Amino acid sequence: MGRLVVTAFMSIDGVVQAPGLAEEDPDNGFTFGGWTQAYADPAVTRLITRSVLAADALLLGRRTYEIFASFWPTADPADPRTVRLNEQPKYVASSTLTDLRWNNSTRIEGNLAEIVSDLKTRHREISLWGSTTVISQLLHADLVDEFVLLVYPILLGPGKRLFDSTPRLSLHLTESTTYTTGVALHTYQRVPTVPGEMSAKEVGPLR
Repeated sequence: MGRLVVTAFMSIDGVVQAPGLAEEDPDNGFTFGGWTQAYADPAVTRLITRSVLAADALLLGRRTYEIFASFWPTADPADPRTVRLNEQPKYVASSTLTDLRWNNSTRIEGNLAEIVSDLKTRHREISLWGSTTVISQLLHADLVDEFVLLVYPILLGPGKRLFDSTPRLSLHLTESTTYTTGVALHTYQRVPTVPGEMSAKEVGPLR
């Protein structure tokens, strides 16, 4: 059985909305898009590269897929992330997306828990970036195996949160590093479920 690894850019107060670009996700009037840009750090870029290269498949929601697909097909070929992301299988959780021109992209719809459970038998490591709606559903289905959290030294207040209305989880810290910009990396592995802590649930429809 393969692993599902969630990588997220997070403020200290838990906001993960629109970390990279100003217009990335303006839902609910969010005006702080691109809030990670002031903390650019080559060490963080190396970490992200390591995470990208470790995976042999990519799982994304519709919005994140569209952002990735608008950049990586024509990105610098000297960047090892470019080669890896363009060649690996990409699964897009959406019932509405019709444009799948990015190489090796497949739309998935239906019971997300069942589909991802099957994907985990076919891939060694599946990487999930952004896509808060998808992450929330898979957390409730007890399918996330690891979190790679990059916590930025900023409080944003309003915005979408990664762990909003999630079930109880037990996690084991496997790596913790603080960079010169104040960004902190925390890697957590999922502790096996104990009775009464969480039960797998059928997830709702995708958007």
